[in-house]
Amino acid sequence: MADNIEKICVVGLGYIGLPTAALLANRGFQIHGVDVVQSTVDTINAGKIHIVEPELDVFVQSAVNSGRLKADTKPSDSDVFIIAVPTPFHEGHVPNVNYVKDATKAIAPYVKDGNIVILESTSPVGTTHMVADILSEEGVDLSKVHVAHCPERVLPGRIMLELVQNDRIVGGLTPEATEATAAFYETFVNGTVLRTDAKTAEMAKLTENSFRDVNIAFANELSILCDKFGIDVWELINLANRHPRVNILQPGAGVGGHCIAVDPWFIVDAGGEDAKLIKTARERNDYKSEWVIKKIEERAKELEEQKKRAVKIACMGLAFKPDIDDLRESPALYITQRLAAERDEIMGVEPNISLDTDVTKKLKIENGTFKLVDIFDALEEADLLVFLVAHKQFKHLDVTGLNYLDYCGVIKNKNKTI
Repeated sequence: MADNIEKICVVGLGYIGLPTAALLANRGFQIHGVDVVQSTVDTINAGKIHIVEPELDVFVQSAVNSGRLKADTKPSDSDVFIIAVPTPFHEGHVPNVNYVKDATKAIAPYVKDGNIVILESTSPVGTTHMVADILSEEGVDLSKVHVAHCPERVLPGRIMLELVQNDRIVGGLTPEATEATAAFYETFVNGTVLRTDAKTAEMAKLTENSFRDVNIAFANELSILCDKFGIDVWELINLANRHPRVNILQPGAGVGGHCIAVDPWFIVDAGGEDAKLIKTARERNDYKSEWVIKKIEERAKELEEQKKRAVKIACMGLAFKPDIDDLRESPALYITQRLAAERDEIMGVEPNISLDTDVTKKLKIENGTFKLVDIFDALEEADLLVFLVAHKQFKHLDVTGLNYLDYCGVIKNKNKTI
């Protein structure tokens, strides 16, 4: 069946949908991309990108120039429909699958017999069945359509590579749907395409990110304890990891991004009291950001007593992880915003975001704002540097004689503070 696939409709042209669409277009498929934001559609149709991801601009420009990638605000008839929309949560960490519902309703009039409908969005267990139920309610004959889940498993900064190299998990609502969908992915994935059912595929992605969250929580708790005991946590972890069966992760200012900071809550919401460890780890990682804010305020007050004036603080890094521009669920951004709500002299340094863009409008908060500055302005103007993200641009900075706090281990000398 995969040999007969020519046209693919990708709904959601964000961090997963656009790279997927561009990759498939460059593999010879005709791609109809869909996004509800008109400016995103216009940008892509101009052969440009609205997100930062290595090599993505080249893929998109090539795909658009070849005529194999076109973006629109509405779906069209296709052989395969891929839903790659956000799945955030409501207040109280209740999963929000409204974007998936809307996307499913949008494609329903275009789904025909023999089509494959794939949910790639990371979703709570049972969401793929929900997609099928909506299609059925909209008049689609499910006995003639293949519905499956294939969660994305890529790392920002390496998406174009990992879309092809990584193993993929495919879970259909029927064995036939699993096989048809897996055969499609095998046309462009070099990694192994693993077959299972839809619920297991959904749970697999949530499990992967919850596993990482639990392990990061251990490292973050270690950093808090080491601060209490007067121990260098980076040295401690390095020593402990010399054990052949120990691999402690690196602590940070919290945990961000749309996956690790969100997906565990999907399990907690459904699992209730049986998800105690996962819930505790998630809460511990959230608490780490609050702890960092407290430590920054303590240091700032010490400096203010010395200088007899308010101090200027530069928060070094705003993205949720090193070397990307993605601000989603970023603890660094959260910390910077919280500080700015209480203080006037807060600077944000994010070398992966151009100072010439309108991004500062997106960083406004209710009780205050901070200004974006470049690295060298921060070094010159700030009384206190706070390293929150281990961007490569920070790794070789000379901070001799400067006041700084390092919550990501980017400054490699014996004076670093956790």
